[in-house]
Amino acid sequence: MFNATTHRGQQPIGGPAQPAAHNQRLNEIFDTLRAEFDNQSRGSEQMETQVSQQIQEMELIRNKVYQLEQNQLKMKQDYEAEIRMLRHELEIRGGAPVQTHLGGPPQHGGPSQPPPPALGHGQGTLFSGIMANQGQGGPALAPPPEQQPPPQQHPLAPPPAAQAQGPAPPSSFPSYQPGPALNGYAPQPQPPTNSPGPSKNRNVANRGPGPATPQQHPGQPQPMPYPADPRASPQIPRPTPPGSDMQIAPRHQAHQYQNLNVGNVLADLDPEHLPESLKRQGTDWHAVFNPQVPRTLDVQLLHNLVHESVVCCVRFSADGKYVATGCNRSAQIFDVRDGKKVCELLDDTVQDKDGDLYIRSVCFSPDGKLLATGAEDRRIRVWDIETRKIKCSFDGHEQDIYSLDFSRNGRLIASGSGDKTVRLWDIETRGQIMVLSIEDGVTTVAMSPNGQYVAAGSLDKSVRVWDCSSGYLIERLEGGAGHKDSVYSVAFSPTGRELVSGSLDKTIKMWELAPQRGLLPANNVSTNGKCIRTFEGHKDYVLSVCLTPDGQWVMSGSKDRGVQFWDPNTGNAQMMLQGHKNSVISVAPCPTGHLFATGSGDMKARIWQYGPWR
Repeated sequence: MFNATTHRGQQPIGGPAQPAAHNQRLNEIFDTLRAEFDNQSRGSEQMETQVSQQIQEMELIRNKVYQLEQNQLKMKQDYEAEIRMLRHELEIRGGAPVQTHLGGPPQHGGPSQPPPPALGHGQGTLFSGIMANQGQGGPALAPPPEQQPPPQQHPLAPPPAAQAQGPAPPSSFPSYQPGPALNGYAPQPQPPTNSPGPSKNRNVANRGPGPATPQQHPGQPQPMPYPADPRASPQIPRPTPPGSDMQIAPRHQAHQYQNLNVGNVLADLDPEHLPESLKRQGTDWHAVFNPQVPRTLDVQLLHNLVHESVVCCVRFSADGKYVATGCNRSAQIFDVRDGKKVCELLDDTVQDKDGDLYIRSVCFSPDGKLLATGAEDRRIRVWDIETRKIKCSFDGHEQDIYSLDFSRNGRLIASGSGDKTVRLWDIETRGQIMVLSIEDGVTTVAMSPNGQYVAAGSLDKSVRVWDCSSGYLIERLEGGAGHKDSVYSVAFSPTGRELVSGSLDKTIKMWELAPQRGLLPANNVSTNGKCIRTFEGHKDYVLSVCLTPDGQWVMSGSKDRGVQFWDPNTGNAQMMLQGHKNSVISVAPCPTGHLFATGSGDMKARIWQYGPWR
């Protein structure tokens, strides 16, 4: 019998039981996903824990490295203090002075010098000890010749002012073609030759030649402008008459003086006892040539540019027609053709009551329309030369600015400061785009010819190279073959494949950069930058180095007052030029060749011409 109740109570196959099976399957999938998510979460937490541990380990390593550096610095300071104490004790007992790299040999018969000055802001910092007469208390410059006792006169001292002009330049010098006025400004008239010119409320006679003021160093003699040097530039001497010693001296004559073996220390050569073929003399300057190598150069003075203060820096425009100088409170631009001043750039917002404000670095833009200046007030000013107005200024450095360089495209400016940073600035956006920090004060910067790299020298004895686009440090040039003291100047070679650096250790070094940086051919097997040559011969701090545009010569300026030309292929010194009466703080080559400029603590800049000797 059909039981309707029982039939209705039964669940047919495929009825309500099917959704329950689907729900169970979904729950299983959800459980699987949840378990996988939990596994991933635990893996992520483990990864984060590992990263945190690695960061902590890196921080520990960093702290250990910092501690090691501090320990090394303390050991160095203790070692130097002990050396000074022993040297002082030896001198008290009547022994000969000890010569070490800490102070170097006595300068021109005077007392030995203390360690190099520390870098910081304000008076008495990086260059103040180099430019100011500080006596025994600092790295003093020798006093002017009028104040030097005759027995202590340096063997390369210039001849007396009454001595006649030496042989005139040979006809082999390249001719110099004058250029037009700078951006429409003709050269300005010069004051009379017997007058130092207006000082604009600045008493030159009562102020020392550098940032160190008489109040800082009471009782020290203050140098005066040399009356024998005219305000206007001297005329180029007439060609040497036929039959002169310069023309008839045979080139092989140098081989007769092989006993004059002074190596590269050309300052030890006495020009009074040299043949005409190994020297070149002017009214207040002379050059001596290395008797151990064939003479290939000659030199002459074109212009003597008298300033009212120390000349901290010199720089040519890219076309070689103008040279800029930086001194106290102003930058000045001169026409290379006649040596006359074109314009003076002075910030009117800086008051006389603010005291000295030295321009440490000047740099033309590639098109010659702008001039960048860096000064002790931590500000970079970019001047429009035609209007003589400040186009823009950059603030951000916390201590004195010591060096500037434009990129070849004219858009970027690199700056180096005592605040331990190199900074890159964009002229178009007028902003700071990069800060590169190091462990010690930056004394010098240089942009590579292709604009991709910036190099810097530092008080920590190192030379560093960064990639300008990424900010990555790609080279740190130091170590056993590196400098033993602060680096004051760096410059790229014209190809960008090498760097030269000058240091307070009295040497110049040439570095070959690593190929993987894109600066050397790929087939070069070197993997790191390396020192390929050391130039030794200066008797005091090397303050400025550069290469000629053709890369044929390395030039250097030193606190020993000399400028030397070096063969980069052999390391031999070709020539030493003596003319400045104080440290040669800056040396700059003319980009178009055959000219170079020097700036000195004797309140003068000079423009020289060099060429082949025949």
